[in-house]
Amino acid sequence: MTHGGVSENDDDLTACEVEREPDPSDSLRTFGAVVQALREHAGLGREEFGRQVQFSKHTVESVELGRRMPDESFVERAEEATGNTGALRRAAKFLTRGEAGLAAWFRRWAKLEKVAVSLSTYECRLVPGLLQSEGYARALFQNRIPLLTDDQLEAQVAARLERQRMLYERPTVPFHFIVEEHVFLRKLGGVEVMRAQLEHVLDCTAPRNVTLQIMPVDSETHPCMDGPLRLLETPQGRRVAYSEGQENGRLIADPKDVRLLYQRYDTLRSQALNPTLSRGLLEQLRGEL
Repeated sequence: MTHGGVSENDDDLTACEVEREPDPSDSLRTFGAVVQALREHAGLGREEFGRQVQFSKHTVESVELGRRMPDESFVERAEEATGNTGALRRAAKFLTRGEAGLAAWFRRWAKLEKVAVSLSTYECRLVPGLLQSEGYARALFQNRIPLLTDDQLEAQVAARLERQRMLYERPTVPFHFIVEEHVFLRKLGGVEVMRAQLEHVLDCTAPRNVTLQIMPVDSETHPCMDGPLRLLETPQGRRVAYSEGQENGRLIADPKDVRLLYQRYDTLRSQALNPTLSRGLLEQLRGEL
């Protein structure tokens, strides 16, 4: 869908060029607008309102802009400060932080992934999410700190498996993966989980549109030492990159920066084992477990 010649995907990219975090969830944004409307109707500025609800004016602003999930005490005091209409209590029951199971900083990228005409991934920490078996994904989330609740863990696993459907539902889209050999040497979750993971990767990369290359541990050169990297091309022909670290992620849309990252990925691609040798190595590792 387009708006004045600009597609929704281009809107997402423009927004990402100026902020790292995605837009608030619709429910948070709506709740915040209701808080602001009731506050203004009551003739209260943010600072005065903040004193009444016992939160800073900055917290009030964050809630009104949908950037912060209000806690129960905020909702109750805000109700009292705005006339006890019951609107805020009722609305608070439907608040969500966004798409369940996906990190906030990843949601924009996940949206672009679904319509991309090509996807490339370099991973040096763990098996890429699109190639993870259920057992491996579960082991990852079980190791999260702080610990996830059972419901949170199941939501994470479900979201991971749902995202993987694109590998099978988009058979004409090329998916390319480069993964460090040491990723497959770590027995995360135990030997049985890792053996099943190796079999899963072999199955996932069997279709003609999915390619896997392994970067051997004895390689003496490496152009991607700055960390994991994802690249995609949009239906409009625009190239975009994404990098991720501890508790954060960044979508990169500046053409100059993206061009550099593509150059690094292409160089790494030339240095990694070819797909045939890579599959042979995975089969060897599976047999050694």
